[in-house]
Amino acid sequence: MYDVIVVGLGGMGGAIAYHLARRGRRVLGLDRLAPPHDAGSSHGMSRIIRQAYFEDPAYVPLLLRAYELWEALARDAGETLLVKTGGLMIGTPDSAIVAGSTESARRHGLSYRMLSPEDVGRWFPAFRLEPHEVAVYEEAAGVLFPEKAVAAHLRLARAAGAELRLNEPVESWVAGPSSVSVRTTAGRYQAERLVLAAGAWNPKLLGGFFPMEVERQVSLWFRPAERPDWFEENFPVFIWDRGDEPALYGLPGLNGEGIKVGLHHGGQLGDPDRLPREITPDDIEPVQRLLARRLPLLDPEPRRAAVCLYTNTPDLHFLVGPHPDHPAVLLAAGFSGHGFKFCPVIGEAVADLVEGKERRDLALFNPGRFRAGQGRS
Repeated sequence: MYDVIVVGLGGMGGAIAYHLARRGRRVLGLDRLAPPHDAGSSHGMSRIIRQAYFEDPAYVPLLLRAYELWEALARDAGETLLVKTGGLMIGTPDSAIVAGSTESARRHGLSYRMLSPEDVGRWFPAFRLEPHEVAVYEEAAGVLFPEKAVAAHLRLARAAGAELRLNEPVESWVAGPSSVSVRTTAGRYQAERLVLAAGAWNPKLLGGFFPMEVERQVSLWFRPAERPDWFEENFPVFIWDRGDEPALYGLPGLNGEGIKVGLHHGGQLGDPDRLPREITPDDIEPVQRLLARRLPLLDPEPRRAAVCLYTNTPDLHFLVGPHPDHPAVLLAAGFSGHGFKFCPVIGEAVADLVEGKERRDLALFNPGRFRAGQGRS
């Protein structure tokens, strides 16, 4: 019997397996595919990481620890996993993104600068702000490389003794008071604890107990049509508040593919196995219209596109902690399109929970806050 079975080996599951294996736990990791892959949420060549977190100040201590753990993982893996580029959080002074970022920065003593449209024009001339907008500049913000990070966690988890079974979908699980049984397409396994970290497939594994929706998201890559130096040198990550409309986000082209941009939320909801993966003009045209106003020197024709999946909770906060009805089952779910940057600290925190410790404040993510159904076994 294993100590822990981890279902899902993407960004979160791979980090959890790694931290558990490093502590000497007998770990079995299962995944329906072979990560890193492009079917879920942990791909797309780049992800934003930042500290002045507009979503809630409670995330900031986790982020500060995440930065430390990303750097440690990069050293152990011998890879570059994080590049600090600086970041702009743009909107009106009272917008959720600007006001939330400054509140988190002030509460936790983080360094930032408030920039006017004229300041942004001098520092980052590719951007076109409206006269009533401002930007919060955070020097510590930057880019993560998700495929490399997932591969590093899995490689080091194996080296620490984890058994990882890929291309083996989980069909069901049963939890008793002190053990769990997991059935896959290849067999049945038992463990003392189960961690469900299957991303967009978590809602199916949880049988509707928790209210989560899987959302199709499209990322597009654009090359500069003019002044490539403005985009290739000192180009920051950014998130642009649009009020009630989905925010526009972007990342620099550190991989040579161009500037990655997309709309944060507002995508089609559905089954992760059935949501369309094809890119249509309806995916591209709204972004093109925004770029024509906001980053007008980008070539309007994308050179690359990709679909990824968000798994959203109603309040867009995570689900991390014990299942309310099954104490042997832990959840790492519902990361709502902003979770990847937290992978190593969630991995560490879940390993702590397995060992009966709780060094991090996870109250915001308590799965017991949702009771969507009657549960399952």
